[in-house]
Amino acid sequence: MRDFDRPLDATGKADAEAMGAAMRACGYAPELVICSSARRCRETFDGLLRHSAIDHRRVSHLDSLYTEDAHGYLTIIHEYGQKTASMMIIGHNPMMEDLAMAISGDGEDQARGAMIGGFPTSGLAVIRFNDGISEAAPGKGYLEAFFTPADL
Repeated sequence: MRDFDRPLDATGKADAEAMGAAMRACGYAPELVICSSARRCRETFDGLLRHSAIDHRRVSHLDSLYTEDAHGYLTIIHEYGQKTASMMIIGHNPMMEDLAMAISGDGEDQARGAMIGGFPTSGLAVIRFNDGISEAAPGKGYLEAFFTPADL
């Protein structure tokens, strides 16, 4: 089986659902979701969707999230950030970790300490930008929160 077609295992599905419930509890409901077309990312989105307040009609699936590097992810954020005030990216490591570390210039001490430990599958970094998402750049974001399935 191609890696692109690899499904989530039972733990991955449970982690996605738990993260969706945590997002709901914290009031995190991005206006737009940009999701890799890879099967496990689509299944992660499905798990989040079942337990969060995400609008299922506001998702774009992109094959490019499977192949892009962190800089490519940032380019996608700039493109889609013109159309929304908040977004969620469901992508792949190491790109997600590289991106989150690069754009988080400051943040809550607890969140920064947790993210330094790595960005696991179904991890969630909540990063805010004073000038809007379309202005995201290295060091310009504020890491508000960081959750992992182990935290829930």
